[in-house]
Amino acid sequence: MSAKEKGKAADADLRTNEKKWSKPLIEAGYTVFPTVIIENQRQLGLDAVDVNILMHLASKWWKAEGKPYPSKGTIAQAMNLDPRTVQRRIAALEKAGYVRREERRETPTGSKTNVYHLDGLIAAAKPFAEEKIADIAERVAINKAKAARKGAPKPKLTLVATEED
Repeated sequence: MSAKEKGKAADADLRTNEKKWSKPLIEAGYTVFPTVIIENQRQLGLDAVDVNILMHLASKWWKAEGKPYPSKGTIAQAMNLDPRTVQRRIAALEKAGYVRREERRETPTGSKTNVYHLDGLIAAAKPFAEEKIADIAERVAINKAKAARKGAPKPKLTLVATEED
């Protein structure tokens, strides 16, 4: 696919999202977040608060090479939680291997907000994505086979003579 075709596809996706959510909501910003993480949160050991924190991190991750660095206070305020709760939950996500925190030290003034890496979450979610892709491919193949059978001429029934005839 050429760059021009990719641009047209992206524009079409944007218009589709605007139709669903409204132009002002999309213009204000939106987040790309893999549905397999939402669909498999129980299997990943994540609860609603964990997923919400991950979505906040994802909402600040605009480029692959530039990792997100929101403050725990900003996340806590948006979620109506205590910043210490967000800190503990991020520590638990880090212990589970889903998030890696990178401190940004700035002496003599202290620290800046942490940078967050989601490589562990991506690695943990990939098998679910691969399984879903395989399931989709299998369903497509089944549907194609059904469509081919529907379009195929039906065999004609013939009378078979029996010994009594």
